[in-house]
Amino acid sequence: MCGVRIYLPSTLPTLAARWPGAAADPKASPTTPLVDAGAVAYAVTPALREWYREGDLEELEYVALNHAARASLLLLASESGAGPARRVVLAADVPDAAAAASASGTDFARGHDVAAVRLREPVSVSMLAAVHVDDPAICDEVAAAAAVVVAAQEGDDDARFTLDSLEDHELQWYAVQEVPFLFS
Repeated sequence: MCGVRIYLPSTLPTLAARWPGAAADPKASPTTPLVDAGAVAYAVTPALREWYREGDLEELEYVALNHAARASLLLLASESGAGPARRVVLAADVPDAAAAASASGTDFARGHDVAAVRLREPVSVSMLAAVHVDDPAICDEVAAAAAVVVAAQEGDDDARFTLDSLEDHELQWYAVQEVPFLFS
């Protein structure tokens, strides 16, 4: 089976609510959707390859991961106060047909994102390769960025500076079996 690696923005409260065996849905299984069809994800698209010509696949995947991390800020902004301010990105391997290039997304410069794809199928835990999450030590910086993410989209240079400062912080990598420890 051919496939594509996608990066899905999320938050810890959202992930915890849909994780198999979580208190919110104890009947969920590894095949229960974590993310529904129709959601926006990020991947190495033809448009991303064109935009970032010099990158190899690993560099392009890193760019897509960072686009998803920035989109996670929008989710954090909408969940303000619902949990710890930590960006979450789910890395999943899906069949090629499960994701279609999309002109919508959150590119702060042009109003669309060259890495955005729209899910045609739901994504379950069984499709996850890893989960990337901010270090708890930078929650204040992440919260500050989430508070100005909309202003940054609207072109506010100070807000963009705040968002760009998060790029100095790498997301931490977690194996799928380690994810439940993030909820405690």
